[in-house]
Amino acid sequence: MKGLVFVMSGPSGAGKTTILKEILARNDNLVFSVSYTTRKIRPGEIDGKDYFFVSEETFKSLIEGKELLEWAKVHGNYYGTSKEFVGSCTDSGRDVLLDVDIQGAISIMKSLEDAIYIFIAPPSYKELVRRLTSRGTENSESLKVRLEDAKWELEQVKHFEYIVINNNLKQSVSQFEAVITAERLRVDRIIRAKGEKFLFEESVE
Repeated sequence: MKGLVFVMSGPSGAGKTTILKEILARNDNLVFSVSYTTRKIRPGEIDGKDYFFVSEETFKSLIEGKELLEWAKVHGNYYGTSKEFVGSCTDSGRDVLLDVDIQGAISIMKSLEDAIYIFIAPPSYKELVRRLTSRGTENSESLKVRLEDAKWELEQVKHFEYIVINNNLKQSVSQFEAVITAERLRVDRIIRAKGEKFLFEESVE
């Protein structure tokens, strides 16, 4: 059975990375798609694990070679997803989890209609401001841009299928896992993979 593609997105400060780490630790058949980016590496990040940190020249060569499933320029930096990596994982039956910005998610919707799109949201815009301010990774000008962009990003929730409002980590992870389980158990997906007579087979997974 072909693997599924789960696309998680949301504004900076919504808590996507924290949820992602918990989800990956608890789901063996879920593979994280490491994105390419031209932004500078942050303290604690690992090249090849959190992102593939590349030069702008290298990134543009990936675009020209049509090697990216999606790409976008966000806050002055490029971000993109490897088309080959996602395809090889799903073809081998493994589910893939993408953590992309809002622009990237909307772009993927045009090419991967069967993917599952999950929006990670803060409890409120006020809480988002607090989180971004306390994070201390942005200068005042960059923070101002992110907060302005977040207003547009929050409005894009209408394009997604599911929303997880991240107020409590344990609850948010549980809700995210509920989406994964529900999508894996959808009858239409199983019939496409196994055929309408799958219940008459000797062994049912």
